[in-house]
Amino acid sequence: MQKHFSMIRGFHLADFFTLANAACGVGAVFLTMRYLQSGAAAHFYAAAAMAPLAFFFDWLDGNVARWRHQHSTLGRELDSLADVISFGVAPAVLGFTLGLRGGWDMLCLTYFVVCGVSRLARFNVTAASLSDTATGKVKYFEGTPIPTSIVIVGFLALAFRLERTDADMWFGALQVGPALLHPLALVYAASGSAMISTIRIPKL
Repeated sequence: MQKHFSMIRGFHLADFFTLANAACGVGAVFLTMRYLQSGAAAHFYAAAAMAPLAFFFDWLDGNVARWRHQHSTLGRELDSLADVISFGVAPAVLGFTLGLRGGWDMLCLTYFVVCGVSRLARFNVTAASLSDTATGKVKYFEGTPIPTSIVIVGFLALAFRLERTDADMWFGALQVGPALLHPLALVYAASGSAMISTIRIPKL
């Protein structure tokens, strides 16, 4: 027990906001499963709302760390793990829930999450070389940041609001070889590809 408390004492203030980000991602997954169980629209909207809340905590942890000048390897790793849940796994689960359940759909969703993991790993490895020597702040991103998946979540919430889900999903469905593909799933594939690209995006 003492070891657990000593680990928590090693956390900085920003790390607790990072953990709040992770909690939002886990909450989104649980609320999505609750929606599948209850069919209540409120549960789905609550799950989707976790994405902007996670984004807020993600923004807050970075600003608090800079304000308090408390950057650490632990904090960077925590941030990446939280982002994988909130902006990788949770959006994929939401997409599956609304009807992206074909074989090719699941491949696109898996590709999206794997690309997000790869992008975050690359950032952690290259962050030091991309940082400004004076401020320690990363000058630009390579590939789109994984929190941009909040746009996909917003798109899914709109589809849900307009009842364009399951059999009524936008762009319909195609039988491609042995499995089904909803063209909407290609949005995830495109997002994943953008994350692992070498496009340089200035960090504001």
